[in-house]
Amino acid sequence: MDYLRTLGSAAVSSLVQKSGLTLPFSLGHKVTSFENRTLWSLYDATKRDDSSPVSVFEFEANTPAKKNLLPLAKNALRKLRTVRHPDVLKFMEVVETDTSIHIMTERVRPLGPAIQEWQSKSVQEREAWLVWGLHRVSVALAFLNDSASSTHGNVRVDSIFISSSGEWKLGGFDVLSNPKDDAAVLYTLGGMVPDASTYSSPEVKKGGFSTLKELPPAAADAYGLGLLIHFAFNANQGLPATAQPPHPPPTAASRGAIPTSIFPAYKKLLNPNPKARLTPAHFLELGTSHTAGDGSGFFANNQLVKVCAGLDGFNVASEGEKASLLKTLKESASSFPTEFASYRVLPALISALEFGGASAATILPLVLQFGKNVPPDDYPAVILTHLVKLYSSPDRGTRMALLDHLPEYADKLDKKTVVDKIWPNLQTGFTDTVALIREATVKSIILLSDKLNERILNNDLLRHLARMQSDPESSIRTNTCILIGRLGPSLGYNTKRKVLVPAFTRALKDPFVHARVAGLMALMATIECFDVEDIATKVVPSMAFTTIDKEKLVRDQAFKAMELFIKKLEEHAATMPETAAPEIEIFPGGQLPINGASPNTLVNSAAGAAGALAGWAISSLGKKLAAGDLQSTMASAGAAIDRPTSAPAPLDGPNPLMRAALMNSGIPLADPGLPPLTPMYSSPGAFPTRSFTTGGGAGSRSRGMYLGANKVPTSESVSSVPDWAEVAAAEVEAANELAHASNPWGNDDLMDVNADEGDWSEPSILLN
Repeated sequence: MDYLRTLGSAAVSSLVQKSGLTLPFSLGHKVTSFENRTLWSLYDATKRDDSSPVSVFEFEANTPAKKNLLPLAKNALRKLRTVRHPDVLKFMEVVETDTSIHIMTERVRPLGPAIQEWQSKSVQEREAWLVWGLHRVSVALAFLNDSASSTHGNVRVDSIFISSSGEWKLGGFDVLSNPKDDAAVLYTLGGMVPDASTYSSPEVKKGGFSTLKELPPAAADAYGLGLLIHFAFNANQGLPATAQPPHPPPTAASRGAIPTSIFPAYKKLLNPNPKARLTPAHFLELGTSHTAGDGSGFFANNQLVKVCAGLDGFNVASEGEKASLLKTLKESASSFPTEFASYRVLPALISALEFGGASAATILPLVLQFGKNVPPDDYPAVILTHLVKLYSSPDRGTRMALLDHLPEYADKLDKKTVVDKIWPNLQTGFTDTVALIREATVKSIILLSDKLNERILNNDLLRHLARMQSDPESSIRTNTCILIGRLGPSLGYNTKRKVLVPAFTRALKDPFVHARVAGLMALMATIECFDVEDIATKVVPSMAFTTIDKEKLVRDQAFKAMELFIKKLEEHAATMPETAAPEIEIFPGGQLPINGASPNTLVNSAAGAAGALAGWAISSLGKKLAAGDLQSTMASAGAAIDRPTSAPAPLDGPNPLMRAALMNSGIPLADPGLPPLTPMYSSPGAFPTRSFTTGGGAGSRSRGMYLGANKVPTSESVSSVPDWAEVAAAEVEAANELAHASNPWGNDDLMDVNADEGDWSEPSILLN
């Protein structure tokens, strides 16, 4: 079994191997500073079921001398099991055999080394900590002497331990006895405790431990408490002179670092006469009293003692007392010992917060303030676990306090906690009837967005934000737009295309001026989220109307936004080829002149553009006439015009533009080998026809101007000559269709003002 390698004790290993027991703990390092000071060895250990830190006190009867101490070890186990008090070492489990005992308790460390560590602190801090610890020991002794009618009999530094919260815990129950108990070991085996004679009271030194059976239970413990005070404040000094016969009373010179307020009571605790000796209960009463005169109130005036008392009775205290305590905590937080603040104050505050013991707005900042001293590894268990639970509270004050202080702990939350525990409760804030809650919920999302999964971010959250853009509160609508802008880069590609432009366009139409400005700024901030095509076809057209907004603030921002997007379009356009289609030479020289300029020439004004367009049309018409009709004679005044002016030019003429267009469209043209055709128009109601023109004399040319001239036999007409009227009609119709098809905009309205296909108000369409 691998875990046996870490037990650190041969006896434990042997025990497990022989009995097959599964230990409830895994032993760690031995606390060497505690070794050989008592009959116990102390180990740092880990509880098996939850890996929580614990301590293990080990006793092994592996020598004859140790076997004689086994009754004391069993007495300590029995008493520790039965005595339960907040200031007594907390018993958890035990593994016991005939020759060994392993007692598992809460994680503690010996008091002696801790006192040495506090020597480096300021006198005031050290004194406050020591007085507070002595108060806890006095409370425990008073309980044992009065309520349990027992004598501890072993009060010394080595019997005191410090818990994870920094509180002093009374242990060392080796000889704890009740004089009425037949199994009491103090009166018969008390002298077997290591260094028992050093710490024993004058009456014990004189008559032995059996004399204690006839004295009050508190007599021996009071004397031990006096010596404990001496060693606590004068750790580097030996026993006081009063501990040796003839037990002279302590003098002011022997006081050392003992506070003057405690010194009078200290002398009474060391009174050689056990019946005149001050008991721990009276010492405690004297310290907590404000009216007992000089030498009193040393506990009542201690800051840590007052805080502990206030925390213990917080739930039953009045509102004024609660406010006073919270004020004290806020002002004195920096002076508290780290472990006291983290493991004593924090749990009490969180308990009060969970069960409604105080206003969340007041207590939550204190929780986070004290939580700054918690080690990073312990922060989730000590702080976050309790804060996460509070999100399920229906109290609006609690929710508001959690959201207001979210920046202080958001970075310590993990993704699973946010998704599984916080988000289900947090999203209820979007639909709360109180506007402050809704706005705080919107603001909180940006702090948690990187911890939301894809489903929440691209679907659930956006549905809520779509509703928030219709909120009656203008500030909520504005902050919602800002939030969408900040979330934009983290959204999915398809979600960006569906949501961003409609959402920002909706903000641009908001009646609140700052919402419109926010919409423009959000568009600018998310420029990298849009494709160039979307910028040209959606973004720029959607925000163009803001350039004539009634508010100058909006107009100025609109022009800046337009400039930014146009610049990006220009940069992209500069990388594009000049044309995507092959060039077709339309006019000689390959270019169509525009008022004497090349088609690549740009105009800078409306008048210049109008002039360029007019010049283009006129010059084109002039070139067509010059190239075709100027070589033929015009019809006489009495002759009818062969074709309407709107009909297309003859296909056999020198108009390459029309010929090329028809050839590309697939429309069959007349046989280029046939003689040229001369148009003839018989009457206004007749269909245009065409006839042959030969290269003969004037006679044949003039006859060709009349309908029916140069008639061809019917059989020949059908077999070899096409119906030119039908061909001409087909050509005219094809030319008209080509002209219509060449209009890329069509004949409908250029813009459907009623179109609303990008409606952001329909999230079910946009987000599915």
